Amino acid sequence: MPERQGHVVSDLASRRLKGLKIERLLGLVPGARRRLLEIGCGSGGISHYFATHPQLDLDVDAVDVTDSRGITDGYRFHQVDGTALPFLDGEFDIVLSNHVIEHVGERSEQMHHLREIWRVLRQDGTCYLAVPNRWMLVEPHYRLAFLSWLPISMRTAYLRLSGKGTFYDCLPLSMGELEDMLDEAGFAYRNVCVDALGETLSIERPGGVRKLLRRVPRKVWERLRPAIPTLIYVLRKDSPPLTVPHR
Repeated sequence: MPERQGHVVSDLASRRLKGLKIERLLGLVPGARRRLLEIGCGSGGISHYFATHPQLDLDVDAVDVTDSRGITDGYRFHQVDGTALPFLDGEFDIVLSNHVIEHVGERSEQMHHLREIWRVLRQDGTCYLAVPNRWMLVEPHYRLAFLSWLPISMRTAYLRLSGKGTFYDCLPLSMGELEDMLDEAGFAYRNVCVDALGETLSIERPGGVRKLLRRVPRKVWERLRPAIPTLIYVLRKDSPPLTVPHR
């Protein structure tokens, strides 16, 4: 099996804006010291944002399978091998999984990723989970229209014909697929795609198309939610996950 790529976002300014969006969607406010874990920290920009936040008192750990960080200050980094997390049960108040689950492997690895989040999250903790929607028009990693619409067996062939790669190493999920997996993993969850879209449009400078999009009524976006390019959920513990061993 060809090696999966990291697809790291190296634009640290965009990571700061992403951190601000996550902060708002999770409703984080100043208070007692909390522990935060970012899974798949990439360039380190989001971990750095939270670790150095001037109002939030956060003790931050970050993990990734490779060290591709462009900024290292303020947080602890742990290099891992696969989806297993090197932490005790219930260690974290907040866990972030931002565009990670589509990179970890097949469905069994994706389920293990979710079960590990459930395991390390405190009983009253919160997780931010984002994943590209399978039904997005343009696949974001390779910039190819309808790539993830194809059956899995045809995606690599399309990528090769396009000249943009030799192996399609991502596994985006539809809203239904993801919610089935969240149920199996024992999470209570809230779809915040529409709220996230609103935050994106308010954080980024409005202009042109963005200005028009901000005028679209919320009820229209709610109807379009299954087709919004990024699926974003806020997760909490609901019940113990099914004890299916990771293979």
